[in-house]
Amino acid sequence: MGHSHDHGHDHTHGANKKALLISFFITFGYMVLEAIGGFLTNSLALLSDAGHMLSDSVSLGVGVLAFVLGEKVANYSKTYGYKRFEILAALFNGVTLSLIAIYIFYEAYQRFQDPPEVASTGMLAIGTVGLIVNIFVAWILMRGDTEENLNLRAAFLHVIGDLLGSVGAIIAALLILFFNWGWADPLASVIVAVLVLISGIRVTKDASHILMEGTPKNVELSDIITVIENIPGIHSIHDLHVWSITSGQNALSCHAVVNDNLSIHDSQKLLRTIEDRLQHKGIGHVTVQMENDEHPHDDSLMCKDSTHSHVDPHDEN
Repeated sequence: MGHSHDHGHDHTHGANKKALLISFFITFGYMVLEAIGGFLTNSLALLSDAGHMLSDSVSLGVGVLAFVLGEKVANYSKTYGYKRFEILAALFNGVTLSLIAIYIFYEAYQRFQDPPEVASTGMLAIGTVGLIVNIFVAWILMRGDTEENLNLRAAFLHVIGDLLGSVGAIIAALLILFFNWGWADPLASVIVAVLVLISGIRVTKDASHILMEGTPKNVELSDIITVIENIPGIHSIHDLHVWSITSGQNALSCHAVVNDNLSIHDSQKLLRTIEDRLQHKGIGHVTVQMENDEHPHDDSLMCKDSTHSHVDPHDEN
């Protein structure tokens, strides 16, 4: 068996955790202010944005917890450590976002039927402060690794939804102030709800894909097969599995059919070559079982009822 590990992951880990922690305190503080403001001004747009910010605060808090738990070392009971908690946090986040969106739709429907009086000046002031706060938090999170880290990306999407929510609240406040259009408030909250729902579904889908051991999005399976099979000394591979342990940490296991006269030294060299080439393809944790042509391993998963062959790259499932 050969192993290699993803060192880049730890490098951004600290920065990501710090970005989440700062964002959590700012978001939570402003959420309290916005909720009070929403009640005082009777604005659903502000209240829905505060509800979204509450889920932001929870998501950022759970995100920080995920990073802290993820740092716990692997043990006999959790051989990969607690890194998957990050993905569970992202899944929790996505579901929470979707539920908040559904509730906002329901509230907005009630308000379209009977638009209440809204204190538009207060709503405008709170919406403007909210916009500034959200821009600042989004900037902090953008400095982290929002591309690779699902947990951080989930938090970033929450904040972008908030930012647009603040814009909606400002526009609604102006429309009520100048034209007395009471329906602008529930309309702004519906727009926020749509954005919240889209990001909620997306995060839930991405987290579920990782939990289902799906092939990582940044890995092209046919490309991986070609890379390994083009290494001199390897005849073919089968029983190929590629999955994510957590965001930015991909793993691979496979059986490789090699020359039957391969020495231990040569097989170690072959493993180093495989690891090195796969490292460049975004896979940091590699496990390879070597077999020869004469005695292929016949009790392997996915190949029990047929002769050994590698996974068909065109087979999506």
